[in-house]
Amino acid sequence: MVFKFRLIGVAALFLAQMSLPVFANNLTATVVNVGDGDTIRVRTGNKTVTVRLACIDAPEMKQNPWGQQSSARLKQLLPVGQGITLRSVETDKYKRLVAEVFVGNRSVNVSMVQEGQAVVYRQYLKGCPESKDSLLQGENTAKQRRLAFWSQSNPVMPWDFRHRATQKTTSQPIISDFTNNSLQDRFYILWGPSMNTN
Repeated sequence: MVFKFRLIGVAALFLAQMSLPVFANNLTATVVNVGDGDTIRVRTGNKTVTVRLACIDAPEMKQNPWGQQSSARLKQLLPVGQGITLRSVETDKYKRLVAEVFVGNRSVNVSMVQEGQAVVYRQYLKGCPESKDSLLQGENTAKQRRLAFWSQSNPVMPWDFRHRATQKTTSQPIISDFTNNSLQDRFYILWGPSMNTN
């Protein structure tokens, strides 16, 4: 009877471990390339994986010159071939591994924020409980010193920039405001000449 309970306990433990995310532990990886200020590609084992730096948001590449500067700085911090450690947070809807990136014991995510090359992504900050205070303090210092992204008089947050870009690409209504047209003209525009009574 005791053997049965032990077997059931071991089986339950095994199943619980299987339900953990694939990237549950720290991973070692090698940088393959840098996409922008908060996205990299790495090789871990025999897989190439896209990694989104957790809890930060870098300016978009079209946010000139901040996006390019952020990307260039991340390339300096993470040159091709650099060995890194990833602390996995989750896999996002784009199937990217969201992680904190470390070179030795230095968080690259925190470094980017401290240097004003990225901002704290507060919406996702719960994923970085160990780095939360360092990220917030680093951003505050970068703002006070007006470093990089924070040197602008009115910086547009990367998430706001993406939202505005998305709004610009949505289709515009076909029918315009008819306030200056007579009622008959409005029907003519909407329904064509068959509705015209003249």
